[in-house]
Amino acid sequence: MTVLLIALGAAVGAPLRYLTDRAVQARHASSFPWGTLVVNVLGSLVLGALVAAPVGPAVRALLATGFCGALTTYSTFGYETLRLARDGAWWWAAANAVTSVLAGLGAASLGYALTRALAG
Repeated sequence: MTVLLIALGAAVGAPLRYLTDRAVQARHASSFPWGTLVVNVLGSLVLGALVAAPVGPAVRALLATGFCGALTTYSTFGYETLRLARDGAWWWAAANAVTSVLAGLGAASLGYALTRALAG
């Protein structure tokens, strides 16, 4: 049952990642991977909130592992950072790495803190 919940969450998270990435990237003419940054930060926010939420293992499997796991993408982040560096855009590569890590940690912390505050 857990594997089915994970697959169900991933079936929603993966297309949402793709559609969000394309929609965000279409609005920017630069080679900076804005779409990947947005989905990773959004996923970190949701995951931080889920960690603090009083939910059972089934909901965690569905949303944290399945949905957030498919929504976020470390492999694409790594590839795009490497591509920027390989293309000579060292500043953009460094900015992507630093921004992604700091914004992801900040979003996860914010999601966690907001959920804890709302749960009282």
